[in-house]
Amino acid sequence: MSETATALLNPRDYDARKFDPETQRLLRATIDWFEARGKRRLAEAYHDREFYADFLEFAGKEGLFATFLTPAADSAGDSEKRWDTSRIAALAEILGFYGLNYWYPFQVTVLGLGPVWQSGNAAARKRAAEALAEGGVGAFGLSEKEHGADIYSSDLVLTPDGEGGYRANGSKYYIGNGNCARTVSVFGRIEGVEGPEQYVFFYADSEHPNYHVVKNIVPSQMYVAEFRLEDYPVRAEDLLHTGAEAFSAALNTVNIGKFNLCFGGIGMATHSLYEAVTHAQNRILYGNPVTDFPHVRREFVEAYARLTGMKLFSDRAIDYFRSANQQDRRYLLYNPITKMKVTTEAQKVIGLVADVVAAKGFEADTYLAMAKNDIDGLPKLEGTVAVNLALIAKFMPAYLFAPQEYPAVPTRDDASDDDFLFRQGPARGLSKIRFHDWKPAYENAKHLPNVARFTEQANVLVRLLSEATPDEAQQKDLDFGLALTELFTLVVYGQLILEQAELTGVSDDVLDQLFAVLVQDFSVAAVDLHGKPSSTEKQQELALAGLRKPVVDDERFGRVWAIVRELSGAYEMNP
Repeated sequence: MSETATALLNPRDYDARKFDPETQRLLRATIDWFEARGKRRLAEAYHDREFYADFLEFAGKEGLFATFLTPAADSAGDSEKRWDTSRIAALAEILGFYGLNYWYPFQVTVLGLGPVWQSGNAAARKRAAEALAEGGVGAFGLSEKEHGADIYSSDLVLTPDGEGGYRANGSKYYIGNGNCARTVSVFGRIEGVEGPEQYVFFYADSEHPNYHVVKNIVPSQMYVAEFRLEDYPVRAEDLLHTGAEAFSAALNTVNIGKFNLCFGGIGMATHSLYEAVTHAQNRILYGNPVTDFPHVRREFVEAYARLTGMKLFSDRAIDYFRSANQQDRRYLLYNPITKMKVTTEAQKVIGLVADVVAAKGFEADTYLAMAKNDIDGLPKLEGTVAVNLALIAKFMPAYLFAPQEYPAVPTRDDASDDDFLFRQGPARGLSKIRFHDWKPAYENAKHLPNVARFTEQANVLVRLLSEATPDEAQQKDLDFGLALTELFTLVVYGQLILEQAELTGVSDDVLDQLFAVLVQDFSVAAVDLHGKPSSTEKQQELALAGLRKPVVDDERFGRVWAIVRELSGAYEMNP
């Protein structure tokens, strides 16, 4: 298999042989639906802001969401249904490949189902499984207009009705599928109750007469609803979680669902790269193909390297998700990195190729025009980059300084149900989670010049934390802490990239070129840390000690460029 086939999704020869026959059929059917629809129709619907009802009809007819998003325990004996993170990720990448607007209804259905599948309410679970089987979608009623995702401050209130149930009043904002979801998991609080016991998750239905869709709050194909509940009846059989359990269900749902952001971004970046390389390779300026210009080749090679890193990290993270248990919660670090790092890498890839194609990337009939407009949303769909960096920081001491032995985690493409994700338990104790030693992955690849150079930088970070430990004031300084966590994130990112590269046989050329990019990124982040107002002289000294120039190898670069050049014409969407 060539490097190109190994690295990038290509609908022309999409290989899903690692999955069971029904999964293969559904993934292929999804690709075929988009290809039959064609690029022209895809672009027209996008620019006309046409709601994707035809896609939801296709998904319902094929049982796509029902098959992929119903846990085995709720499948009513249907052996094809399970919650399998590996095939969910594959579908998310395909949907992102054809556009964020088609990935989005799948993504928010995942989120809407999270509190249901975590619930012990058998009636609600049966109701959700039946709604999926009928072609329904889900919605996650968490955010509010005034408070965003600040779940401590919910204004949606449940008032006891005197008959063992409640009446819900209030509104939710920024709720994908909120216009049509048969399964809406709504977070609120019980009137007159204080402390953690006030929180509640309940099951609502957008077709109920007391459920009012106010408007679509975004100018898009996506329907991102504001909805309002007015004396909405909440019966005992509608309650999913109460008290501290409801609070944990919200956070644990994010752990499950927001993992898909990275795969949506990978799909978008992949399609954009194909389109840009094909255009540039066949565009003549000043008598030469655009790709003859050195800066163009550099940008394309960097884009390809970054995209390869995104795929390697995210695919390896799947294995840790699927192998997780109460004694091994390493996935809780890798998840915010996929949400923050991989999605910002997608921004960079699309930005690089957009720089190359310039005016072409604004044309209405291009995929890139859509991707450019939408890609910035991914890092912001779960908090912000800052929110996820602050979460990542909690893991830094244990990861860098207190490794623990674990059994080796294999590649997890097996057709099994990831039921642990719906019994994660209380959402606390993150700083106590332990990790396997990060250094062997780097040691195993030290023959690559840029891996060796990046390892030097990682060791400087360890020195900085040991010899110039942030004081109490700096630990409260979020601006300083975020800069420091950027450096830490790169170390974790590189580790899983190396693990996956070793498992899949990525070539030394591609891997070394990828780490040349990471060396540059570490240097940029180190300069940022150096310039922070609260950094001490010793911290500034060590930050500068982490600066490195990537090892330059023109022959290696040329071989990677040859891989990228082969992408020209390798895929063009059916017009």
